[in-house]
Amino acid sequence: MTTLLLTHSACLDHATPPGHPERPDRLRAVAQVLGEDRFKNLVRGEAPAGSLDLVTLCHSEHYVGELRRIAPSSGLIYLDGDTSMSPGTWEAVMRGVGGAVAATDAVMSGKHHNAFVAVRPPGHHAETSTPMGFCFFDNVAIAARHAQQKYGIARAAVVDFDVHHGNGTQEIFWADKTVMYCSTHQMPLFPGTGARGERGEHDNIVNAPLASEDDGAKFRAAFENVILPQLTKFSPELILISAGFDAHYRDPLASLNLKAEDFGWVTRKLMELADRTAGGRVVSVLEGGYDLQGLRESVAAHVTALMGAESRPNTSV
Repeated sequence: MTTLLLTHSACLDHATPPGHPERPDRLRAVAQVLGEDRFKNLVRGEAPAGSLDLVTLCHSEHYVGELRRIAPSSGLIYLDGDTSMSPGTWEAVMRGVGGAVAATDAVMSGKHHNAFVAVRPPGHHAETSTPMGFCFFDNVAIAARHAQQKYGIARAAVVDFDVHHGNGTQEIFWADKTVMYCSTHQMPLFPGTGARGERGEHDNIVNAPLASEDDGAKFRAAFENVILPQLTKFSPELILISAGFDAHYRDPLASLNLKAEDFGWVTRKLMELADRTAGGRVVSVLEGGYDLQGLRESVAAHVTALMGAESRPNTSV
């Protein structure tokens, strides 16, 4: 069994203003580290463009139509203080959707054990009808709904360790008992959601907020004591990861103190759970991570852990 890597050069063409943290160099940094010889066994492919039908699994038709209509043919347009569109944005976001869904298809069909989707812009702040926080469409949420629709998955889990809470994913699945959303994140911090008491209509939302300057020990404790027990009880048939690496101690947008090995650790923990409940099926999609060195180190640890599935026995039931 192998690990699939999907990405696309069109994701470099989503332009942001000078000095913006969500910049094309992020994806170049990921490509650089995953181009090293230690990752030669990755199976590599191009993220296909997603369809509007896929996007409307999670977003309103009116919102999708309006976003498509206002996509500029030149220059930048600003949707809010953080989020802008350039001529390359539309294809980039559609490659993100298509990459997440194609990776899910590859894992659900058994062709690959797991997958990492290296795309930008990120997606987990995009709500049903609102772009925000650099995000337009929620790639991971769309992939979860696609897996349910196409493969009959009864219980899907989205696990988000980005330093910013995934308000979009939470909003999309708030009343959906078939999807569990779990998040560690710094609080208080943008977008201001993610309190421990936010639990969804079916106790299907699990928030484990961390405080400024918390380190890997606090992060691991949040998973061991809060998230992993709830996931185990939920027994997901597919685990999707919103893989943001901006909780790294070098990141400029937050003040947690995780190191690359913490991301490797949590990846292995989620893989172990997936082996028990989901036939090992894990799909990871890039979210944040804005210091290039921290991003390279963290992605390397994450993908190394995913590739470790190739040498582990399959203990799924």
